[in-house]
Amino acid sequence: MPEAPKQYLQVVGGDRNVSDKNKKALEFIEDVTSHADEIQKRVLAEILSRSAQVEYLSRYSLNGRTDRESFKKLVPVVVYEDLQPDIHRIANGDKSPILCSQPISEFLTSNYFSSGTSGGERKLMPTIDEELERRSLLYSLLMPVMNQFVPGLDKGKGMYFLFVKSEVKTPGGLLARPVLTSYYKSRHFRERPYDPYNVYTSPNETILCQDSYQSMYSQLLCGLLQNKEVFRVGSVFASGFIRAIRFLEKNWTSLCNDIRTGILDAQITDPAVREAVVKILHPNPKLADFIEEECKKDSWKGIITRLWPNAKYIEVIVTGTMSQYIPILDFYSNGLPLVCTMYASSECYFGVNLQPLAQPSEVSYTLIPTMAFFEFLPVHRNNGLSDPPVSLPDSLNEKEQQELVDLVDVKLGQEYELVVTTYAGLYRYRVGDVLRVAGFKNKVPQFNFICRNNVVLSIDSDKTDEVELQNAVKNAVSHVEPFDASLIEYTSYADTSTIPGHYVVFWELRTGSTPVPPSVFEDCCLAIEESLNSVYRQGRVSDKSIGALEIKIVEAGTFDKLMDYALSRGASINQYKTPRCVKYAPIIDLLNSRVISSYFSPKCPKWAPGHKQWNNQN
Repeated sequence: MPEAPKQYLQVVGGDRNVSDKNKKALEFIEDVTSHADEIQKRVLAEILSRSAQVEYLSRYSLNGRTDRESFKKLVPVVVYEDLQPDIHRIANGDKSPILCSQPISEFLTSNYFSSGTSGGERKLMPTIDEELERRSLLYSLLMPVMNQFVPGLDKGKGMYFLFVKSEVKTPGGLLARPVLTSYYKSRHFRERPYDPYNVYTSPNETILCQDSYQSMYSQLLCGLLQNKEVFRVGSVFASGFIRAIRFLEKNWTSLCNDIRTGILDAQITDPAVREAVVKILHPNPKLADFIEEECKKDSWKGIITRLWPNAKYIEVIVTGTMSQYIPILDFYSNGLPLVCTMYASSECYFGVNLQPLAQPSEVSYTLIPTMAFFEFLPVHRNNGLSDPPVSLPDSLNEKEQQELVDLVDVKLGQEYELVVTTYAGLYRYRVGDVLRVAGFKNKVPQFNFICRNNVVLSIDSDKTDEVELQNAVKNAVSHVEPFDASLIEYTSYADTSTIPGHYVVFWELRTGSTPVPPSVFEDCCLAIEESLNSVYRQGRVSDKSIGALEIKIVEAGTFDKLMDYALSRGASINQYKTPRCVKYAPIIDLLNSRVISSYFSPKCPKWAPGHKQWNNQN
């Protein structure tokens, strides 16, 4: 059995040959899953012994104790708002050991938001330099697992669309940026040793380019130039990969021209990108003719396998809200396997998928017990007609705190909210993800990702919860009130039948004698968008990953019909509540059948890079 958690940071590193590294990676997985409880005990003890003198733990009289029993008895389960004052102190320059004994190296920005703020203040997750080692370790496990199911991947390349996003500095000088941006800019990624299983068609310079158009264009061009060498394709989220295909639909003529002439398009002005792409760009009229012939066809069905004939699978996240993109991915790829390889967040990297070719509905992740100390809060819910989001209380009473169970004690089929204690200063922190136990790898549970607590709408990396949507709708309704109109009911859904997808909000109104002009409804659309969080607005303005929001006005009595439908399917009239988000196709069809008029946001909402709480100080 392994002796200490810290040794795992190097367990699959070094200068071993590839086959030896793959073997060691699989042995590592076998080892840590077989001794999970012992390792979890040691991980917690190591975290607590390191942080014995930090201010946060001193508030709970732990007094240097490192055992699980004392930790669980004395340290409370918390949400982000509980830590926010301490995080702001660090962000503003306080370098004392508040949360962690090691210096906070940067903040990782979450796509989720502090519920106590308006306008969408992103959560800032503290991290330390050592965490990059843990993330790199988890990445190093992915291809050894994949190689068991799809051999020969070392003979080809991966075409992945990877991007960096904006970053800012807090008043104290710490960077605040998304976790993947942090990783792609780190030496672990930029200076990664050659590994035939991890060769990408995209040069680093194209990934690190902050201009989203130039980055996408150059990555697609490089992927097309090496089309016969591509054995796997993907992006982080399914939505990002589909956006790349949509970009190809709009720009294939320019890409073909570059390939035909060997001259890079003048719109690519980034010097580092031009230099990297020109190295592999040479005139190839035959390839250009082939791409043009395929792209000119009436249907783009199977375009991925047509342009990249050796592609064996698509690696994208299609669990949770991303599952809505599965049909269009199947259309573009002629049903290539959809592979979800790992489970991670800005708080912590969690685990890997040991059965990567499983159907998306059956994907499960095996948590790696060296990454953090894991606990699980049982979730009790009754899925209704609209499969509502799980809504858990922000604070737990003493009985609920006692309900938390350890990694090896979860029960098959039970749903839990994930709670983590990390090396970077999070203690008994509620991540907000709801997981279901699907099985076990030795002593370690394997989890299906069910949903994000309280998220009702999502198109890309945006996450909109019910309270935020309610406030946005309230702001918008004020525009129709001067016309003696009022809102009776509303619901919403994420429409991914268009590319990019967009939010649709159904309104049933009580109207007066003065008609509401169309321009006012358009103002309502924009008012909702202006009220949503910064990730949504960034998707609309900068990333172009979200389309204009749409309001559909429905006939009087529509929401009574919706309730009748729910009651006909067994819902209780005493417990019925209008769902604020709908996903069930017959309900969407019912709502659409009663639409009187439809309006779109006339322009993009305001958005500026950075975090609202720092904008006035940078």
